[in-house]
Amino acid sequence: MSASWQHCASCAQEIPETDTHARCPRCQGLLEVRHPAPATTGAALRALFDDRRGGANHRGPYSSGVWRFRELVLPTAADCILTYPEGNTPLLARPAVSAWAGARELLLKHEGHNPTGSFKDRGMTVGVTQARRIGATAVACASTGNTGASLAAYAALAGLPALVIVPKGKVAVGKLAQALAYGARTLVMRGNFDRCLELVDAASERLGVYLLNSINPFRLEGQKTIVFELLQQLDWEPPDWIVVPAGNLGNTAAFGKALGEARALELISRLPRLAAVQAAGAAPFAASFREGFARRHRVEPHTVATAINIGNPASYDRAVRAIRETDGVVTAVSDDEILEAKAVVDAAGIGCEPASAASVAGVRQLIRDGTIGTTDRIVAVLTGHILKDPMTVTFYHQEREPPPPRANRPVEIEPTLSEIERELRACLTT
Repeated sequence: MSASWQHCASCAQEIPETDTHARCPRCQGLLEVRHPAPATTGAALRALFDDRRGGANHRGPYSSGVWRFRELVLPTAADCILTYPEGNTPLLARPAVSAWAGARELLLKHEGHNPTGSFKDRGMTVGVTQARRIGATAVACASTGNTGASLAAYAALAGLPALVIVPKGKVAVGKLAQALAYGARTLVMRGNFDRCLELVDAASERLGVYLLNSINPFRLEGQKTIVFELLQQLDWEPPDWIVVPAGNLGNTAAFGKALGEARALELISRLPRLAAVQAAGAAPFAASFREGFARRHRVEPHTVATAINIGNPASYDRAVRAIRETDGVVTAVSDDEILEAKAVVDAAGIGCEPASAASVAGVRQLIRDGTIGTTDRIVAVLTGHILKDPMTVTFYHQEREPPPPRANRPVEIEPTLSEIERELRACLTT
């Protein structure tokens, strides 16, 4: 099988797929992975992927919702593939969430069902597989939480030392606990995520560790499969919109690449539009979009949605291309809107971390301003599990003053049956 290769979007240099540089060695631009054309396209390629989805492939790489699309992810990985497996996440319909957002058909692609509870596992299975292929002695990342948790788990599975750098006081406890539990050497640094990424980027060049943040192009190859899988779940009939939370912009870039490839290979007949949703307190990409991407903005980020608390997104250029090529949009929603959307998603029995809910809050805003039609078919991506950030959940429901309209305060009672009966009656009348 012909090898894939890496291409620099800035200077067009091409380097082998096994080159260890995180960035283009000539101009330091971001790289992307390109693959040889698969042997089949269109209906035949869809049939190949659909066959692998069946019960006969419940073991081995094709049991993964990433690796069953191997021809579009890393065709030559072969025996190096490292998988839990990951992916195979549900596409959920919840009328209460659709009604709140004002949509007739809103589906939720819940990436919190991955092994470590976030979409990062899709990218990390490919990134750590590549680390093994090139003989890396250690792997590293900067993280707002989910990347570190995922890296630590996959590094443990691979038997590789892992270094995780996180900003002090800005990582949700559930995510930090995972990085520690999975055995990563975890460095807590004063400063924000952007500074953490600058340092680990420099360390990867100077110290020779393999960098696995989303600037690593192999990470994005795994994250592309969120789109391939949701299209497959829709019988390859694309929605009108795919809406995704936006922080470091890795998913925005990956989704644009996935859609372009799906259209070129005739897996789909038309492109959905992408909507990238940022938190208002960390919205440099939205600011650039409002100016037609005339200039790149950087901000000091501050949002309750820690997973997207990023002021200088690394995948900016790739994400700009994704928005342009899909006729997409970028918007920002407030923390209050994010927390209300999260409460709606949680109360529907789904649950998600705060950053995930940005996509649902974004759907509501974009419908209200007329960008998305009420009859459009929409898929919103939920990026992480509810237990990633339990402190935000408990603060919202138990401690926030005044209580938000959707707060579900616990009720203290005396140990009597009559007290329980009173509360049961209250439940039945609300």
